[in-house]
Amino acid sequence: MWAASCLASCCAACACDACRTVVSGISRRSARIAYCGLFALSLVVSWILREVAAPLMEKLPWINTFKNAPSREWFETDAVLRVSMGNFLFFTILSLMMVGVKNQKDPRDNIHHGGWMMKIICWCILVIFMFFLPNDIISFYEAMSKFGSGFFLLIQVVLLLDFVHGWNDKWVGYDEQFWYIALFVVSLVCYVATFAFSGLLFHFFTPSGQDCGLNTFFIVMTLICAFIFAIVALHPAINGSILPASVISLYCMYLCYSGLASEPRDYECNGLHKHSRAVSTSTMTLGLLTTVLSVVYSAVRAGSSTTLLSPPSSPRAGSGKPLLPLDKVDEHEEKEKSKPVTYSYSFFHIIFSLASMYSAMLLTGWSTSVGESGKLVDVGWPSVGVRIITGWATAALYIWSLLAPVMFPDREF
Repeated sequence: MWAASCLASCCAACACDACRTVVSGISRRSARIAYCGLFALSLVVSWILREVAAPLMEKLPWINTFKNAPSREWFETDAVLRVSMGNFLFFTILSLMMVGVKNQKDPRDNIHHGGWMMKIICWCILVIFMFFLPNDIISFYEAMSKFGSGFFLLIQVVLLLDFVHGWNDKWVGYDEQFWYIALFVVSLVCYVATFAFSGLLFHFFTPSGQDCGLNTFFIVMTLICAFIFAIVALHPAINGSILPASVISLYCMYLCYSGLASEPRDYECNGLHKHSRAVSTSTMTLGLLTTVLSVVYSAVRAGSSTTLLSPPSSPRAGSGKPLLPLDKVDEHEEKEKSKPVTYSYSFFHIIFSLASMYSAMLLTGWSTSVGESGKLVDVGWPSVGVRIITGWATAALYIWSLLAPVMFPDREF
């Protein structure tokens, strides 16, 4: 017994030392990656609790307040939402604290880049505290998460536009026939995939014998947008490229699919209801992977500079040059601290806040817990609206990115 106690104490001490070593190893240039790691950890915790926490939560009287015990799925959804809310509050608080940080001399700059042990402890406390809140607060957060997820999808659109335009400019910049052929081939593949995808949507979501005018409208509108993208991009006055138009067309068709797949399972025009479990699992996995990649990309691309990811180029004492006087060293350190920040810390944390909402919706299948019935209603019309509107917003933003430089030639976009 004594030996086991000593062994447990040694293991705990080693674990604490390991955590302290990892935390102290997070440098200024790796802070953004560390935040991505913390966000990924929240997804893992949500996934685990979604699978194992339901039996325990059924025994908590302030959570299971129903006369008739809800289904297991209700408690799985509730566990994910509580972890998501703790993650959301953590990054929102950091975002509010970082409002107005202009240079590295601001004391809040050290909070953003350091104090990792304290931040991890605060994150754990927030997540645990969420499991003591009443259900009404969690239901309100769930409703707000649908709108927050829509904003995050718009951020994904902006990042996608930035990526495809940069991709196109890079290949065109090579000014070689091989790269022009590559542009044409990739664009052709994207358009073929778009139209093939639309055929599958017509097959699954407009079954014969049913009045599915709404679904037909959504699919046809997306196809019309794909044609408009190509026409506008190839117009002589625009002088655009077909590659961004094809990629955005394929993405809009995917958003159309995700919106139609979110229709209630008892809706006669939702042809996926017979395969709901398989489709929802693959969609959730793809959505989570997309979320993690987009959050990591936005973390690295936050602002317009990636200098924090580059090694410092300023000379240091002892690098083969004569030592500077003490006052010169102090002056150099003061100048280093007064450098302006290279990205908005507040916006950086807002991205993670919205991503927390979006990941919760993905893990729960955009589900909604209804009243005291305890029933779990699968994806519904609010989710359809969010995704369809996001697709239309994507189309509008892309068209604007093409027309704005022509309409306002004196401004930079």
